[in-house]
Amino acid sequence: MPSLKENNKSIFEVFFREKPAMMLVELKNANSQIYASVLAKQIDCTYSHVVKILQEMQKADLIKFKKEGRLKLLELTGKGQEIATNIENIKTRL
Repeated sequence: MPSLKENNKSIFEVFFREKPAMMLVELKNANSQIYASVLAKQIDCTYSHVVKILQEMQKADLIKFKKEGRLKLLELTGKGQEIATNIENIKTRL
């Protein structure tokens, strides 16, 4: 029999695609600057899939890329910050 936590997780996944939602939450909760390969490891996803999702998020004005030398750092926009907070709140309530 699945635990309550497992049931809550599956309910959350009904409403949200897990990886993109968790990408936003990870970016929101990052203690330092973060880039795509680190994010891919944190959410257990391939680098290429993460980059594809990040490009869609950039088009939707949820994130922006900040070039620093050879690195492309990730940063949430105001809109992205708000949505990440809401996703985290919903996940907590489920």
